[in-house]
Amino acid sequence: MAKTPLILGIDPGTQILGYAILQGGPKPTLITMDVLKLTKEKDIYARLQLIHAKIIELIETYHPEHFAIEAPFFGKNIQSMLKLGRAQGVAIAAAMQFKLPVTEYAPKKVKQAITGNGNADKEMIWKMLERILAIKKQPKYYDATDALGVALCHHYQLTGIQLPATKVVKGKKSSKKTNSWEAFLTKNPGRLKK
Repeated sequence: MAKTPLILGIDPGTQILGYAILQGGPKPTLITMDVLKLTKEKDIYARLQLIHAKIIELIETYHPEHFAIEAPFFGKNIQSMLKLGRAQGVAIAAAMQFKLPVTEYAPKKVKQAITGNGNADKEMIWKMLERILAIKKQPKYYDATDALGVALCHHYQLTGIQLPATKVVKGKKSSKKTNSWEAFLTKNPGRLKK
């Protein structure tokens, strides 16, 4: 049986960085997910060093074959965007140090892959991850579940699993059963855990 890849998923941040390790395969499995809290450290450069060290620690501990990270979304606060970009860059540099293939995913792409809705909120993403991966306990921070969502999105990209397209008719979702979650789950019963 072929070895299934381990994926390190990252939700970058300069205050809280989310991370998750996901075991791929026909039934993906959560290995670990948590956050690195950086709020006690006031110096931004010290925070970046902590991010770099944490990514290296995760890679040396779990030996993932893939690195997936959420791309920064474009907001109105330029300073926040610059800080987020730095955190992302440091995390990517750590992965590249180990020659891991790096893949970025836009937040909408992750939401679409996990829930079928590119505008899903964090609670909806958590509920789908809880069901898909049979997770027993919700983490304290959504940054951890966001990182897991990125890892699962990457797993779906690697395996070619795609959610059914949702047709939009005059600004409203189509009610055709062929594009519904029920139809998707009927075709893919292994994706839902009870």
